[in-house]
Amino acid sequence: MKEINLTGQKRTETGKKASRLLRKEGLVPCNLYGEAKEDGKPVALAFALPTAEVRKIVYTPHIYVLNIDIDGEHHTAIMKELQFHPVTDAVLHIDFLEVNDQKPITIGIPVKLNGLAQGVRDGGRLNLTVRKLDVTAPYQQIPEHLDVDVTKLAIGKSIKVGELSFEGLEIATPKEVVVCTVKMTRAAMSAASSTEAEEPAEGEEAPAAE
Repeated sequence: MKEINLTGQKRTETGKKASRLLRKEGLVPCNLYGEAKEDGKPVALAFALPTAEVRKIVYTPHIYVLNIDIDGEHHTAIMKELQFHPVTDAVLHIDFLEVNDQKPITIGIPVKLNGLAQGVRDGGRLNLTVRKLDVTAPYQQIPEHLDVDVTKLAIGKSIKVGELSFEGLEIATPKEVVVCTVKMTRAAMSAASSTEAEEPAEGEEAPAAE
């Protein structure tokens, strides 16, 4: 995974009113969840990030390990949950999860389809059903994307999670989930019909060439 540095500041006040004031100042309210717990529940470190910092990690297809400096305190984290405004699509709030070298994490990683599927060669259309798969591993072992070879995938066939394996990673997405499939298209149906029409029926001989 790629790494990126962010600089934030602690929040002394929380709640809806305080969050609204922060957003007016060009800051995004955030929480960082780590190992600390109180009454069995995770304790969050409340802080804020400038909108310019948030853009580095939100509006991108990449998954990052984040080195966050919060008033001089260094934290290594990943993004856990995003909250967007329902109308403007602006980022309203972000939850981060602190990570370390020993404890595995579970995170969604983008799927990358490699190769030209046989079904596409035959006129079908390749569909990616899920864009990310959840995997569990120490964060240093997690790749930027998961490569899936579709070269042998025929029309009407699919690849499920249970058929995949990646070295050093445990796949957390259910095995029955379909990752991609090649669907029949009208062009492929027409080609198949033409082929069938040209073939002689059983018991008949093909016309002799002149």
